[in-house]
Amino acid sequence: MNLQGLIFCFCFLFVSPLFANDANDLEEVQQLTVKDEFDKLSLSKDSALIAYRSVGLGTFGMATRFCVMPLEKIAFYMNSSQVSGKNQLAQSVQLCFKKGFTSPYRVVGPASFYSWFLQYSVVGAAFQAIDHGLSKLLDTKPVCYGSKIMEAASTDKASLDENLKSGFKALTAPVLASSIESGISNRAEVQRYFGFKKFANLESQLKAKPLQRAIGPAFMSNASRNFIMCQTSFIITPLTYHHFVPQEHKNANSFFWYGLSANILLGNSFAIAQQALWGRSLDYLAKNKKIDYYKVIEEGLKKEGISAFFNSGKWFTRSLMNAPVQGVLPWFYNEVLPLGEGTVLKLLENGSEEQQNGVKFTEKGSSELSNEEISDLIEEFSETPL
Repeated sequence: MNLQGLIFCFCFLFVSPLFANDANDLEEVQQLTVKDEFDKLSLSKDSALIAYRSVGLGTFGMATRFCVMPLEKIAFYMNSSQVSGKNQLAQSVQLCFKKGFTSPYRVVGPASFYSWFLQYSVVGAAFQAIDHGLSKLLDTKPVCYGSKIMEAASTDKASLDENLKSGFKALTAPVLASSIESGISNRAEVQRYFGFKKFANLESQLKAKPLQRAIGPAFMSNASRNFIMCQTSFIITPLTYHHFVPQEHKNANSFFWYGLSANILLGNSFAIAQQALWGRSLDYLAKNKKIDYYKVIEEGLKKEGISAFFNSGKWFTRSLMNAPVQGVLPWFYNEVLPLGEGTVLKLLENGSEEQQNGVKFTEKGSSELSNEEISDLIEEFSETPL
């Protein structure tokens, strides 16, 4: 046996036992590393699902809002000071198609498509992020989503502290999410209300500050309307369906009609006044180059009474415009989007496996080197001078 072989035998017989504890420590480190990798994978799964849901909501909202533009313009006119007296619905339809059948679509520009996509994608992601963040902060459960809505509601009574936390979260999350939504969508919505030329001229006369210009005029009334609709779609609809609909009647079809009914009968019944305040405020702005909500309300009540902000025609046009998107949104969010989540997670897992570069993590938390890596180590050891 040559000298190199004797040295190797000596190391193997007498030195290797000294590193037994180090080997155990190495295994523990590997197990911790594996746990960290799984934690990262879990976090990336949550992020991927939020991104998937947001893109889905944005695409759905953008396509649907463009299709129902005539209904939006009719609702705009109906909830403004440009129509009054009798036959307001007929007046609104006439104003909508005054310049031809395609005139409602000619006020839609790149800013509208951009804001529609972000409006629905961001509000979904923002509400999810805010809801989960507040749930962790307050140590309470997040709003039920997807298949959990179809499960039987818990019969356990929540404590007073839990109810207070949930109530605070139910108010705070929609306020924050709807403020973000209006910050994205309001300016483009005002542009569709006035048209490109009139809005550009008005905006140049206002000389607004950068932030005011970015969010657009009549922001507060727009945000208050969106708060009502956000709370209806993401909190009231899923929670009431989960807790009060009999278990034998829970299915995708009943949830679709339940969400649509909640939007029309509940959400829009309260949001009409805010929509009318928004439209009248913009008409007041066009004449006075500023908005005074007190005077807008005072003039509306003096001229038409309560019907200036609420009547059957305003409710009908607002519901007709809003129901195809906002009314269907809970069903699309909780029933359609989850159908693709399995594919998203599968693609994510396949990508994670490719990034591991031959290191396969078993369910027990151990790791093993690939044959290629073992060959490289053997070659490196044999070339090391002794």
